[in-house]
Amino acid sequence: MSTIDLEWLERARQGDDDAFALLVETYQKPVYNLCYRMLGDGQEAEDAAQESFWRAYQALQRYDPERSFITWLLSIAAHYCIDQQRRRRIPTFSMDDIMEELVPDNAPSPEKETARSEEQRMLQGLIAEMKPQDRAALILRYWYDFSEQEISQALSLSVSAVKSRLHRARLQLAEKWQNAQMELSIPDERNKHATPAF
Repeated sequence: MSTIDLEWLERARQGDDDAFALLVETYQKPVYNLCYRMLGDGQEAEDAAQESFWRAYQALQRYDPERSFITWLLSIAAHYCIDQQRRRRIPTFSMDDIMEELVPDNAPSPEKETARSEEQRMLQGLIAEMKPQDRAALILRYWYDFSEQEISQALSLSVSAVKSRLHRARLQLAEKWQNAQMELSIPDERNKHATPAF
């Protein structure tokens, strides 16, 4: 956090609404992105981001300045999104900007773009099946590069619980990914052995 951000934070804690508005402008993108990845819908993400900032504003006097402000803010957003998912019980996840490792992007081609799009949809579906806190831990770890300690603070879990959740989620995701890849290859194998009809 920059010196200017710290100054705005201190002014906001003293009741300066303009300073809080500057903090919102500074952090609205990471908060919105987290909400979008958790909820998978642009309008819901906007609503969730606004609610997260409102909750942060209301809790500003309880904020511990020794703690990272962005970690505190994203933890509010993550908890709100987890609550929303529990209420609707239809977890979704947007993978518009999926990890680059899925399809190397050396030279774009229609085939690579189609494969990438299919892999994005498949991974989106797999992550959507995960428990909300497991999903939140993965998002914070791999999209926001949070440490296990920061995730534990953000999700109100012990560090060992975070490690356990991440380990279990990675194994579960890897197994489901492998099974899904195998299912995709089965129709291709059937087609290879099918007798062509003339």
